[in-house]
Amino acid sequence: MITSTQTLAIILTASICTFLIRVAPFAIFAGREIPAPVQYLGKALPATVMALLVVYCLKSTTFSAPSGFLPQFLAVAVVAVLHLWKGKTLLSIVGGTVCYMILVQVVFPA
Repeated sequence: MITSTQTLAIILTASICTFLIRVAPFAIFAGREIPAPVQYLGKALPATVMALLVVYCLKSTTFSAPSGFLPQFLAVAVVAVLHLWKGKTLLSIVGGTVCYMILVQVVFPA
């Protein structure tokens, strides 16, 4: 069993590491031009990460019954429509999640 002190130490360590990782690019490139490879990664990685998340979320989809695939595909469609309509990532993620949870809990209960 982990103690409260250990839990606090873990949270503090994770927080400090996250902060340092977030601050590092600003500290490294302060007052300088950002190198071309870093600019390329800044443009390419968001779409790559989103594609990876889509594959991860849909990897266990089954087609044996509508409840196995319909909630996932409808939620993906909601995410796509919201993102194309508003262009807000957080809105797209929350909207898709709410849609999926309603479909799974209410429309297609297990």
